[in-house]
Amino acid sequence: MLPSRVKHRKTHRGSRAGNATTGNKISYGEFGLQTLDRGWIKNTQIEACRIAITRHLKRKGNVYIRIFPHKPVTARPPETRMGKGKGAPEFWVAVVYPGTMLFEVAGVSEALARDACRLAANKLGLRTRFVTRQSLTK
Repeated sequence: MLPSRVKHRKTHRGSRAGNATTGNKISYGEFGLQTLDRGWIKNTQIEACRIAITRHLKRKGNVYIRIFPHKPVTARPPETRMGKGKGAPEFWVAVVYPGTMLFEVAGVSEALARDACRLAANKLGLRTRFVTRQSLTK
């Protein structure tokens, strides 16, 4: 997963302060995986989570990915001296804040969705929680 085109090839690291104000509710499915930490999630991690969820659900139900890696992260080659500018883009990340909904699942039982989200959460380096549509409206 990476953007087809971006306005700027290299970006600043940015601020990670604050909590999620948008994208923190279940919009499409019945169950969701919500992050409790702030950080960056790589495009490869998102893809690994998607594969883990769809394989566990045996392609039943629907899986909605609520995050997308828009931010390029640059890196310099190892053993390079100081100076000579900023490195080339290495990978892409999605910036997530506490409360961001990562994935949503619909059309399956709660037990199956909970197991699938547990497998996906193990692929991430962040603390997450399993939420249902009813638990967020209370």
